[in-house]
Amino acid sequence: MKPRAAISWSGGKDSCAALMRVWDAFDVVSMVTMFDEEAARSRSHGLRPEILAAQAECLGLQHVIGRCTWATYNQAFGDALDRLDRDITHVVFGDILFEEHRQWAESMCAPRGLTAVEPLFGSSTETLFGEWVTSGADAIIVTTRAAHLDATWLGRRLDAGMLAEFRQLSVDPCGERGEYHTVVTACPLFDRAIAIDLGSTVKRSDCWAVDVTLRGAAFGR
Repeated sequence: MKPRAAISWSGGKDSCAALMRVWDAFDVVSMVTMFDEEAARSRSHGLRPEILAAQAECLGLQHVIGRCTWATYNQAFGDALDRLDRDITHVVFGDILFEEHRQWAESMCAPRGLTAVEPLFGSSTETLFGEWVTSGADAIIVTTRAAHLDATWLGRRLDAGMLAEFRQLSVDPCGERGEYHTVVTACPLFDRAIAIDLGSTVKRSDCWAVDVTLRGAAFGR
């Protein structure tokens, strides 16, 4: 029997890459996502709830959500963990570089008798980027930090040719300094691809973002 697990799910490539790495070792049954107080947008990537719901459906996972401000994020995340099925023993995270992120994951899980799993941690971000673009998965850039990447990057699909551009711009290949975030639209674990439309762009603070909507007529065929 494989251990039953949940995954901390942003909707982007890092959580998806982590899921792909552990899929054969764990029985992953749930995903956990934090939203804003109105549950209108995901906290980390600004995605609409229907996008995350479509991903959960494509993976066949229960979707556990929390609503929070940034100030109440820890409490809401902990509450979401408390709502997981009792036979779940592990929670998977997509952290890569920063020790404080791994320590946070462990601090959220340990008091609840859960084990944090970090399958990507310590990996080369260049290697991980290469693995992603050859994995059969697709991800679209949905936010960028303006100091590093301008609005023309929004809506671009991650591909091997970007690596040289990232090097030239001193951008981490996986966006580990917050240079960009993505939405996953296809993955070998999905039972079908997700069709999306890209809407208006907006600049908030120092970040560009594009509104992503679900192409409902195409989804579920």
